[in-house]
Amino acid sequence: MSTGSVSSTEHHHAHHFNSAEHEFDASMLGIWLFLCTEILMFGGLFVAFFIYHAKYPEVFAAGAATLDWKLGALNTIILLISSYTMAMGIHSCQTNKGKKAFNYLAVTFVCGLGFMVIKAIEYSGKIGHGFLPGKFFHPHDATFEAANQALYYSFYFMMTGLHGLHVIIGMGLIAWVAIRAKRGDFSSKFYTPVEGVGLFWHLVDLVWIYLFPLLYLVG
Repeated sequence: MSTGSVSSTEHHHAHHFNSAEHEFDASMLGIWLFLCTEILMFGGLFVAFFIYHAKYPEVFAAGAATLDWKLGALNTIILLISSYTMAMGIHSCQTNKGKKAFNYLAVTFVCGLGFMVIKAIEYSGKIGHGFLPGKFFHPHDATFEAANQALYYSFYFMMTGLHGLHVIIGMGLIAWVAIRAKRGDFSSKFYTPVEGVGLFWHLVDLVWIYLFPLLYLVG
């Protein structure tokens, strides 16, 4: 597997690694272990969601009916596009195409920004109607309060909020590797940072692929 070097100079691996390949393998192992902890964290929320959905299906169905599935579907499409551009950004780094890599990574960043803008629109609408989690739930329509929607919206804000935080972190990391790509730091011999960021971003996209049907289409 190809490892490390900047486009103009040879990549010098850290002294505690035997070689650049050893450094790359160790870095990827660390990334995968980190992603496993992320899966466990989101997995706990998914398990709790399934348990309470089984106990109160009518509550979750009523809650899903208050969401705009079209906005959720649009965000799904945006993240799918971003996964493609992220993959192409990595490929461009691997094939010594720094300018293309920057362009693909920039598009990925813009997709993340678009996702968050749409999510902000959704949040403002829910907050405006009093659809808040837990004890803060105070809907303008008493029908929803009677349906105990506080439970549903506790899951909604926890799961989408945590995911949104990951999107923001991912955008910051993408901006970092995009700047480095434009500077010419990556090549076929060194692309470890951009590949690591790509793996994180793909996980963020994958989590949303599960969140969308569970939260928006569960009813």
